[in-house]
Amino acid sequence: MSEADPQLVRTLQRRAGDLLAGEQKRRRDAGLVAITGESERQAGREFIQTAIREHAHSLVEAGQPALDVDTEAALAQAVEARAFGAGTLQHLIDDESIENIDINGADNVWVTYAGGNRTRVSPVADSDDELIEQIQVLGAHAGLSARPFDPANPELDLRLPDGSRLSAIQQATTRPAVSIRRHRFDKVTLDDLIDNKTMSPEIGAFLAAAVAAKLNIMIAGATDAGKTTMLRALASQFKPDERLFTVERALELGLHELADRHANVVAAEEVLPNSEGVGGVTMGELVRRSLRHNPDRVIVGEVLGGEIVTMLNAMTQGNNGSLSTIHAQSAEVAIHDRIGTYAKQAEEGLDFDVSGRLTAAGLDLVVFLEKDDRQSRAVREIVEVVGFNGQQATTATLFADDGSGQAVRCHDVALSPDTSRALDRVGWSEVVDWSS
Repeated sequence: MSEADPQLVRTLQRRAGDLLAGEQKRRRDAGLVAITGESERQAGREFIQTAIREHAHSLVEAGQPALDVDTEAALAQAVEARAFGAGTLQHLIDDESIENIDINGADNVWVTYAGGNRTRVSPVADSDDELIEQIQVLGAHAGLSARPFDPANPELDLRLPDGSRLSAIQQATTRPAVSIRRHRFDKVTLDDLIDNKTMSPEIGAFLAAAVAAKLNIMIAGATDAGKTTMLRALASQFKPDERLFTVERALELGLHELADRHANVVAAEEVLPNSEGVGGVTMGELVRRSLRHNPDRVIVGEVLGGEIVTMLNAMTQGNNGSLSTIHAQSAEVAIHDRIGTYAKQAEEGLDFDVSGRLTAAGLDLVVFLEKDDRQSRAVREIVEVVGFNGQQATTATLFADDGSGQAVRCHDVALSPDTSRALDRVGWSEVVDWSS
């Protein structure tokens, strides 16, 4: 298929946008509700076809050759990508060999391939202003509500239609910066992670039992360590009829899109306040609201702030089986530093000893993942939260890296009685020869 002319694509996209805006105005004047969501996309597609027909007609009237079928198809695809998709970024997102896309201005673009190789590629826009305009289009159409990206809202996080995560910033940087992380494992299982050496069969069996026993599990690791993939794999162990309530800053997990696995899901996304500072819904408020919707499990996609207090309170009130992720350099750092720091910064302003007591009462396990220099991700550590010593939560390391890059069971460390009984009820036993 021939490549569409970028300037013509921009012209057609503006024409289709004018047609859509005219239709929205007509509806408002008639007292009808505006077109939104998928209906807006469908209307946009029809107006794109109208704009292309107008262009084709103008060519014929000017005595120029008519558009062939391949050219029309390429134009329609490119205009739709610019209007509703990722525009000139789409070909990079569609490349399954690419794992990360990093943009330091429109003409300084780098991609990282799955094997770890990083290379600079062609510009994704003619100017930084055009790049910002494209990100604004994405912000308007991705997620549950429009997310602005302008001088008053210089940061943007969202999930693209294919599941990739986009983070963008302007004003605070010399040029607009965009990072896109592709998720290659949307429908992942624990067996998949065993097969690709992220974990051993022993750890896979242990985590499957921990999910079945409804232990509260936090997944820790640095950026791009595989936390979200691990969370999806753990969620694959849920019973199909379990009622899930997911809470995220920007929709990323996509559990609500896997109806064959998770048929009963409420997916909630943080709502940013409007320009007057009203109308926002925070992560903490969403976690609190989730408890009124009869969830079997509450899943917090990524803990980054004060929502940790509400989440821990939910865990201590009997809402077991919760999953979440957190940025940390080790399981111990997650338990003794990150959780306490977020709780201190929360509206409640909890002291470290109070958050430690909450952690001990609510959290059961922390699974720590790490990516090595070869870009291989693996479970390095699993730590159990076993109690509280008056100042902080106390822990026991159940699995640790033996130097091979993979965590193995620390057989000299016993499970706490409560955890042992919970796992025993779902049929897990340490009396298994995992070496065979």
